[in-house]
Amino acid sequence: MRALLFVILPVGLFAADDSFLLRGATVHTMAGTEIENGSVLVRAGKIVGVGKNLAAPKDTKVIDGKGLHVYPGMIDAATEVGLVEVNSVRETSDTTEIGRFNPQLVALTAVNPSSEHVIVTRANGITTVATMPEGQLISGQVSLIHLDGWTTEEMGVSPKAALHLRMPFVQVGGRAAAREEEPPGSGAPSSNTFTGARQNFEKQMAELNEFFESARRYKQAKEARAPDFKIDLKLEAMIPVLDQKEPILVTAIRERAIRDALAFADKQKVKIILCEAPEAYKVVSEIKQHNVPVILGPTLSLPLDEDDPYDRAYTTPADLQKAGLPFAIGTFAGTASLSSRNLPYQAAQAVAFGLPHDEALKAITKNAADIWGVGDRIGTIEEGKWADLMVTDGDPLEAKTQVRLLFIKGKPVDLDNRQKQLYEKYRNRP
Repeated sequence: MRALLFVILPVGLFAADDSFLLRGATVHTMAGTEIENGSVLVRAGKIVGVGKNLAAPKDTKVIDGKGLHVYPGMIDAATEVGLVEVNSVRETSDTTEIGRFNPQLVALTAVNPSSEHVIVTRANGITTVATMPEGQLISGQVSLIHLDGWTTEEMGVSPKAALHLRMPFVQVGGRAAAREEEPPGSGAPSSNTFTGARQNFEKQMAELNEFFESARRYKQAKEARAPDFKIDLKLEAMIPVLDQKEPILVTAIRERAIRDALAFADKQKVKIILCEAPEAYKVVSEIKQHNVPVILGPTLSLPLDEDDPYDRAYTTPADLQKAGLPFAIGTFAGTASLSSRNLPYQAAQAVAFGLPHDEALKAITKNAADIWGVGDRIGTIEEGKWADLMVTDGDPLEAKTQVRLLFIKGKPVDLDNRQKQLYEKYRNRP
């Protein structure tokens, strides 16, 4: 056989191509054991072969991965990437709309494909994010997007991945944990007394249940083809939720809110995903009984309460893993002055406090894809899936590791970004 020439090709040489053979690297499939000196064959953006000693079809570019590691592209399971540019500049934030119920609003339509945060985030190996709207009770549709594309349509993986609901809770005015507070401008009522706060909570729950009942009546009228039936965009958007074709992403911070969310799901007969849920460790048996997945917030954060252990956020992922609960990790970037590019380090912190290394990687790859219902397309390196691949010179959970190549749907992505440019600028200053 004719000897093959192995080279690492500059991104610009095959920018319009989505077919190649990546050879000689350690392949971490996240679907089984790792493959040393492995190969990944990609054709038309899809993975068509994974293993050892794969032959390169005629005219297929070959990339030498000797000494490198190949992982699935990482997935930030909850963030606001693409919706917020500068937190302090209101005109650059498109996360929140007025009104308590906005199920018809889709995050993807507000995403800025040219956002600097998109470019910076993907430079660290994140290929997909779930970008979520904020607001009052029902803020809109969460969109799962690729971090590459000229238009929002090109970026969309699952435009309507879930409906975002902030579970009502008893909020007493005064010093409250930042993550418990409603988004700025939400107009959510609060009270300085427990009685008043309880009344506000009961009012919001009544409004929420009534909205779901209105949606159910609307669905019945539509199916019955009532003569006076008129399209209502808000109620129309609720039909996939009522049919259990679309889950509800429920932000529930406290233990009581988590229990209320589980009870609400039972009452309304809907599927839910718990979101943030820093006190999920207190309710593991109930969550497992309801078979509800959890998207945890960042581990690199302070405890929720002053008298909590200092490492409470660090150990929660391990607690959920030991209980057998499916979970992923999200950075919620944009809401807590964090960066989505730090996703692997959020997972790494959990490893230092008891979470097995492979489970940490799954929390930002396979588990995230499965929870968002796209496990058949992304999240692992398997035949038939999109070639969302991250090529590194080491363990992606370590800060010293560099991403050498990145592919989204088989296409190489430029890793240049503003932070890198500033680094080069000041490193080379006279």
